[in-house]
Amino acid sequence: MTELKILQAVRLKGRVSRDDLAATVDDTPDAVAAAVTAAIESGLLIEGKTLRLSEEGRSRLTQLLATERGTADTAAIARAYESFRPVNADFKALISDWQIKDGAPNPHDDPAYDAAVLARLDDVHQRVTPIIAAVAAQIPRLGHYSVKLQSALDKVHAGETSWLTRPIIDSYHTVWFELHEELILAAGLTREQEARAGHAN
Repeated sequence: MTELKILQAVRLKGRVSRDDLAATVDDTPDAVAAAVTAAIESGLLIEGKTLRLSEEGRSRLTQLLATERGTADTAAIARAYESFRPVNADFKALISDWQIKDGAPNPHDDPAYDAAVLARLDDVHQRVTPIIAAVAAQIPRLGHYSVKLQSALDKVHAGETSWLTRPIIDSYHTVWFELHEELILAAGLTREQEARAGHAN
C-alpha cells in the first residue's frame, strides 16, 4: 500500500471513514489500516469522525503526484485524455437522461425508457476501458479504475440501479468522477481549465 494511493483516495473522497477507505482502495484491509496509521502518525492525515488530508498531507500528495507524472509519457497521456473527452460527454448526457425525463426529475416509472438509457452504458464502458488501459500503461496505479467501473456496471446489470449514480458509494458515476479527476491531473490540467473548455463533469 503506497502513501500516494492512500492520500489520493482520501483527497478524492474528501472525508472518508477507515472502513469506506478500505472498501475503495485496491489492497487488503490490514495493509490499508497500516498505511492510514502511518499517515496519521506522520501528520499527513487527520482523523476525527472521518479521515481528511492535513495541509502537510496536501503538500506531500502534490509532490508525489508530480513525481509520478514525471515518469510518464506525457504525450501518450494527452492522447488518451483527448480520447476520453467525447466519451465523457456521452456519459454526462446519459446521466442527465437518467435523472431527467421530459424536463422533470425521472420518476423511473417507465421501464422501457430506463432500459434504453442503461443500454447506452455498455457502449460508454467499452469505449473507456481501452483509454484507462492506455493511461495505466504510463501510470499503473490508475488501472484499478477499470475494475471499479466493471464492478459498478455488474451491479447495474443485476438490477441494482442505485449503483449508476448514488453518491455515497463507488457507483459508476462516483468512480467516473474520480477517474476524470485523475486524468485531468495526469494530463497536467486543472478542473477549472476543463470547466472553461466545457469538458468538466
